[in-house]
Amino acid sequence: MANRTNQLLVPQARAALEQLKFEVAQELGIQLPQDGYYGHMTTRDMGSIGGLITRRLVQIAEQQLAGRR
Repeated sequence: MANRTNQLLVPQARAALEQLKFEVAQELGIQLPQDGYYGHMTTRDMGSIGGLITRRLVQIAEQQLAGRR
């Protein structure tokens, strides 16, 4: 496993983030390696996946904040 420097504030969220990564990649038509090694992935593909994940997380946060008012 790769050395991860980013630590999740909620460690239980790791599985949900992994699932989101696979869903986003599938929507974009990008095949993720089954062995978990992303070294052969293009920067463009990984950036597309990361960008869409970020947009989704911001959207979820905005919806939650709107619901609290």
